[in-house]
Amino acid sequence: MKSRNAILGMSILALAAMIVPARYSAVTLAGQTKPIYQPTGSEGTITGKISFAGQPPQPKRIDESADSVCQAANPELVTEDVIVRAGKLANVFVYVRAGDTLDWYTFAAAQPDVSLAHHDCQYVPHILGMQIQQVLKIANDDATTHNTHFIPRKNPDWNQSQPQNAAPLEIKFKDADASIPVKDNQHPWEKAYVWVLSHPFFAVSALNGSYRIVGLPPGQYTVVAWHERFGEQSAEVSIGVSEKKELNFTFKKPED
Repeated sequence: MKSRNAILGMSILALAAMIVPARYSAVTLAGQTKPIYQPTGSEGTITGKISFAGQPPQPKRIDESADSVCQAANPELVTEDVIVRAGKLANVFVYVRAGDTLDWYTFAAAQPDVSLAHHDCQYVPHILGMQIQQVLKIANDDATTHNTHFIPRKNPDWNQSQPQNAAPLEIKFKDADASIPVKDNQHPWEKAYVWVLSHPFFAVSALNGSYRIVGLPPGQYTVVAWHERFGEQSAEVSIGVSEKKELNFTFKKPED
């Protein structure tokens, strides 16, 4: 007859043999790549308009005398951090905050790359959204040398000069990053913001304040509207099967 200690030892070894495979399986599952979301036809849409309440700040004239090419190309250049027309606010970045439903999947990008350009000594567009897997191509449309300097929070700092007629520069971001400031060290008035997300559910408000986010899987979401001068607002929204929701935001000038 086996001793009590021997039986106890065998029991512990058997228990360990059961625990190790279970732990290994959990690690394997956790490390698996998320599936790519396949549209089912049940996706929803969020649309809306961004308004501005009160008297907006007036744009300021930009001194371009440091570069005669810029001065000739765009002599009436003004700041574009606040653009309000008929009470509607442009250049508001509206996006669905990642989490819950979106965390189960990866989402293919509609196109492989997106574009940013130095055009008439301004960044075009001023606000840009992209996905992690996309490549950002930066063009110099002007007859002068430009510089592009990204100052991310979660990605490496990136700083490149670009003479006229040069091929587009390319950059790809590894991690999602919010409102990355972009500046031109040679033309300090040139400013833009790039948002890098893990999904395609974002939009930038147009001159009439409108935005549209499509293809959203049914679920409960937090929608965020961000403006470089006026901060951000958020709202909770539930999207049902093939449902269309209207979600509007109103910004105002902060009190002094």
